[in-house]
Amino acid sequence: MNAETLEKMKSMKFYGMARAFSSCLEDGRTARMTADEMLSFLITSEYDDRHNRRIERHIRNAKFRYNASIEKLYYGPERNLEKNQMMRFAECDFIEKAESILITGCTGIGKSYIASALGNQACMKGYKVFYTNLNKLFAKLKMMKADGSYLREISRIEKQDLLILDDFGLQPMDNQNRSALMEIIEDRHGNRSTIITSQLPVQEWYDLIGEKTVADAILDRLVHDAHRIEIDGDSLRKNRNIRN
Repeated sequence: MNAETLEKMKSMKFYGMARAFSSCLEDGRTARMTADEMLSFLITSEYDDRHNRRIERHIRNAKFRYNASIEKLYYGPERNLEKNQMMRFAECDFIEKAESILITGCTGIGKSYIASALGNQACMKGYKVFYTNLNKLFAKLKMMKADGSYLREISRIEKQDLLILDDFGLQPMDNQNRSALMEIIEDRHGNRSTIITSQLPVQEWYDLIGEKTVADAILDRLVHDAHRIEIDGDSLRKNRNIRN
């Protein structure tokens, strides 16, 4: 009967419950548990298993650049990175409030790692996150314009609770890239959160975007109410013991 029950659990995809029940049978806990205790244990095991698989799926779909975590961030005095601020961001209230974060600093300073750490934290809390290098995203969207899948991808991006756009400003923007960025920012403004990393200080973004009307529209929606993390110091890649 127990073997049949286990097979039924697996056929209904109650994998956490099946593992918990199998473990109880092996160590004899079934004889020491009341019916209520057993039911509670099985339900909790199934809930935890589904929760963990959901987190794993969110992290896998996010496609982070780094397997980063808030706990591993480096807060050296030369960095101008405030631990209290990062701990507040780790609560993910900024996502609930649809607020954005702009991370700037020189190359190798750890911007992408910090963005990935915040993204991983958001996944742990159940949010849908998408991480992408901005230039790669622009190239992908241009190809999708040609095959007719552009709007579907824009819609998918819009639905993400947190969008991380890495390496903003590495290349000049053409009309198509400006239009795509405007559409993404417009869709998310006031509705979803965005994290942008850039080697360039925010005051140089206007010239980077290049077209006055579009630049005004993008920066008005993106910059004025955003949180800023402006990292100082030298590249951390010079010290391979520091990863972020």
